Amino acid sequence: MAKRLTYKSAGVDIDLKERLIPLIGKIARRTAGAGVLGGIGGFGAMFDLGAAAKLQAPVLVAGTDGVGTKLKIAFATGRHDTIGIDCVAMCVNDIVCHNARPLFFLDYIGSGKLDSRVALAIVKGVARGCKMAGMALVGGETAQLPGMYAAGEYDLAGFAVGLAERAKIPNPRAIRAGDALIGISSSGLHSNGYSLARKALLEIGKLKLNKRIPELGCTLAEELLRPTKIYAQAAVELFERFPLRGLANITGGGMIENLPRVMPPKLRAVIRRGSWPRQPVFDLIARVGQIQQAEMDRTFNNGIGMVAVARPDCADAIVRHLRLRKFGAYLIGEIQRGQKGVTFA
Repeated sequence: MAKRLTYKSAGVDIDLKERLIPLIGKIARRTAGAGVLGGIGGFGAMFDLGAAAKLQAPVLVAGTDGVGTKLKIAFATGRHDTIGIDCVAMCVNDIVCHNARPLFFLDYIGSGKLDSRVALAIVKGVARGCKMAGMALVGGETAQLPGMYAAGEYDLAGFAVGLAERAKIPNPRAIRAGDALIGISSSGLHSNGYSLARKALLEIGKLKLNKRIPELGCTLAEELLRPTKIYAQAAVELFERFPLRGLANITGGGMIENLPRVMPPKLRAVIRRGSWPRQPVFDLIARVGQIQQAEMDRTFNNGIGMVAVARPDCADAIVRHLRLRKFGAYLIGEIQRGQKGVTFA
């Protein structure tokens, strides 16, 4: 008699997913705040905005992103405990640029064959990222999609929601010529440019992930898996304490693409090269891959993960404030009149 076909034999293990739900729920509860209603396992995540803040004109600010081909490093090394932090960071670092206080986060994990060990490691990383950002992990989805992914691979995406006061959302029209640009240091590559980085270091340079690189002070894998810095708490404090005119998250596209997103027409950002230290990994990528500086500028953050725009008389105080909170902060340039864009001097 032929074996009966089941969903499990087709590649989807419903029982395993059901066993994971209470474990994931336990992890998520550690991040819950006053506004979280219910928990993991319902059809939708619920959040009480009234418990979050009392604002005159509340605006929800939402962002979504993934981790990109940085996941390839996790697959190659079997390390999945920090990639969830990256997922949170890539989403929450965007919404805080609008002076939004992070509220809650949802994740999506898609895989060909669900591995409970890997799934729990990812979710634990997501929860750690949520704690760092001061937000709650309220739900998500773990999808089993046989035939969609290579063995041992998965995709990871996230969705962050924050709350802002309408009158306090930065307006590009407030930026003026002469305003200062304060760069806040990155932790390294963050989660951008990995297709180029992998091409340069692993294919052209033929470097090994488990090999210690003296100039990095760690193995290549440790450097490439270094989590994206989460700026949420720093951003909330900056907006509360200083009259920031803009805040830009420096992700894919570098300063060239991201700074103009917070600027008005007829003003440009002039960046002084050498005004901040950049991590050795950027020089390693450029040297091994023989990559021109212009290509580095439009691909990587090059050591600056956020750029704040402020009146020049506030700049020194902002730098001091950030450094007291263990963030590298530097005066890296200014706003000048000219065609909208970014110039390196």
